[in-house]
Amino acid sequence: MQQHDRLPGTPEFRIKLPKSDGEARGYLLTEFGGNGTHKFVLQKGSRVAAEGWPGLGDHTRRLRAELREGQALADAPADPALPQAPPQWVATRDITCNSSSAAAALVYGYDASGPESWRTAEGHPLADYLSTGWRAPRKAWLVRGSNVSGHNLVRQMWLAEGVVSLAGAHLPPLEESDPTKSALRRFVEEGYEGAASYNQKRGLVDELHAFLTQMRVGDTVATIGDGRLHIGRITGEAVQTASAGGLSNLRRAVTWQPDSHPYEQLPEEVQQKLSVQHDVVDLTGVLEALDGLAGVSPATGADAPALQPAAERPAQRELSLPQVTEALAADLLVHDRAWLAEMRELLTDERQLVFYGPPGTGKTYLAMKLAEYFGGGPEQVKIVQFHPSYAYEDFFEGFRPVEDAETREVAFRLTAGPLRELADLALREGNRHIPHFLIIDEINRANLAKVFGELYFLLEYRTRSVRLTYSGDDFALPPNLFVIGTMNTADRSIALVDAAMRRRFAFVELSPRTEPTAGLLARWLRHEGRDMEPAHLLDALNARIDDPDFAIGPSYLMKPGVYRDGGLERTWRTKILPLLEEHHYGEGLDVAARYGLGPLREQLR
Repeated sequence: MQQHDRLPGTPEFRIKLPKSDGEARGYLLTEFGGNGTHKFVLQKGSRVAAEGWPGLGDHTRRLRAELREGQALADAPADPALPQAPPQWVATRDITCNSSSAAAALVYGYDASGPESWRTAEGHPLADYLSTGWRAPRKAWLVRGSNVSGHNLVRQMWLAEGVVSLAGAHLPPLEESDPTKSALRRFVEEGYEGAASYNQKRGLVDELHAFLTQMRVGDTVATIGDGRLHIGRITGEAVQTASAGGLSNLRRAVTWQPDSHPYEQLPEEVQQKLSVQHDVVDLTGVLEALDGLAGVSPATGADAPALQPAAERPAQRELSLPQVTEALAADLLVHDRAWLAEMRELLTDERQLVFYGPPGTGKTYLAMKLAEYFGGGPEQVKIVQFHPSYAYEDFFEGFRPVEDAETREVAFRLTAGPLRELADLALREGNRHIPHFLIIDEINRANLAKVFGELYFLLEYRTRSVRLTYSGDDFALPPNLFVIGTMNTADRSIALVDAAMRRRFAFVELSPRTEPTAGLLARWLRHEGRDMEPAHLLDALNARIDDPDFAIGPSYLMKPGVYRDGGLERTWRTKILPLLEEHHYGEGLDVAARYGLGPLREQLR
């Protein structure tokens, strides 16, 4: 294939083979393959992995065999500097492949994505050099214009003239309507040299690519001006023009809705997306909510009244927690249904609460039962337990060693933790009205500032988003994600929890001295038809304990083994007395004489 067949404007791409210095090189062709993507030339001298891994497609396996038979792939000489390197082949001529992915599979010996695997010398993926592929039929976008070099273009121009714009003051004349990201990167590097930092340039490339290539006529566009949300419909292709001060050189025609919406009255999910700090933001995730504000049909984007009367349209499902029932109170042996109703109100208002108290008061059990009831089942509940070595990378996301199932190579990859997994589940289409619960057991046993990181901010400001440490994504806690923590006060006093933690959580005490825990054992014994003596013994025991943080909870005596022969004495000797010995360590107190079953029974007589 001759050089003039190379796709114009595209460089040479490379793949570095693992565990060796071997490298493959190639380039895109103007000609398209059978799957509708550009063909790819694997250049002479490229190294190819000799081993074909399980899962490699039959077509690629046959191609590799044919190339070997035709001597287009020959044995590569071993590298004495890397004696453990896996065997490789070398291309003795240029090899034309049906696509970049086919060429990557040929090189690796296993199926791989060509647009992501092939990289330039600078590390940019081949995908940046391809025209935009498939995208959703209709998307939504936020474009900021209320402070463009100190000018409020929303008020001064956009609404009056029916446009939306980006500055683009240092761009050369754009000859193509849908420039690739690689072309835009080149224009930005040249035009903004010395005028923007590397991070500003990267953000500008993404925003220009979205405005010029990703946006389409018919998409929804939104902007904030003077504290109000304006919604419109894009009606024109991107146009490059001169403008006063270079404030609006790139424009699209927009039909704006006559009504706007106060920011503070917007749905929480919309406020979260609007808090992302970029000039162009993809709002497709809240397109349905924007359609509701604009009064259009979510299915087609057309005005809803013309298609379906408002009274006949299905009601929007809203997030709410189920009401507390007598059946729930009876199941949990809570004598006062109003207490459970208060827990529902706290979760509705605060989204986060902590059950705190001494051991054995049923904190974790109650947290799980309430989460399953309010969430509609265990599928919406995830539980984690904090410990002193627990970190942000374990809780939310971080780079962890992961073995590739095919190559057996170990590499550090960004991996989601339980909070990120649950947040992603809660944000799925169809899940956003369903409550999801994260239970954090022993929440005070970890370094909370270290574990939560920037998420501390989101616990208090649910309508905002933050830039994440590792992935760089803009993230907000979903409104349908609730957090219930449990805290053992015998491990650490509540007073030692930092002020930031106490401000972000509602704290509910579960103590043998207060309801609903105080009478729980007696209610359970009556429910089970058992003798009431254990309840009386527990009350007498706790009356002798001077520190409420070390009171003994009823769950120690709510297990079947307690009521077998000798079970109560065994539980008292091996479970309860050791806790009190630790509490009085170094005081010289005879714990058995003060808290043993004998003295307590004598007192009750």
